[in-house]
Amino acid sequence: MSRKYTKIDQYEKQILSMREEGKTHREIAESLGLEKEQIKKWLRRYRIKKEKIESGIPIRTRGQHRKNSEPKNIIAEQAYEIQRLKMENDLLRVFLRFAERR
Repeated sequence: MSRKYTKIDQYEKQILSMREEGKTHREIAESLGLEKEQIKKWLRRYRIKKEKIESGIPIRTRGQHRKNSEPKNIIAEQAYEIQRLKMENDLLRVFLRFAERR
């Protein structure tokens, strides 16, 4: 049995307008030819996403990041890399002193 997948985001405006009219999940699903659970879960995800945006929490996408994607904050990433390299150099110096090489 194959899974039924529908890009429900294309119905966003229709779902929200019907919900504002006071229609139930079942009525919305029947009018769009979807299942009640799809509507219910989509409205829940939409509400959570909206709450995160309002509270200032960044929305994180799922999955791996693209290899060619631009870093969001280059300066912060470079500062972190410099700090990491300084710590690595300090550790190597301590190791060399301990090994009596220098």
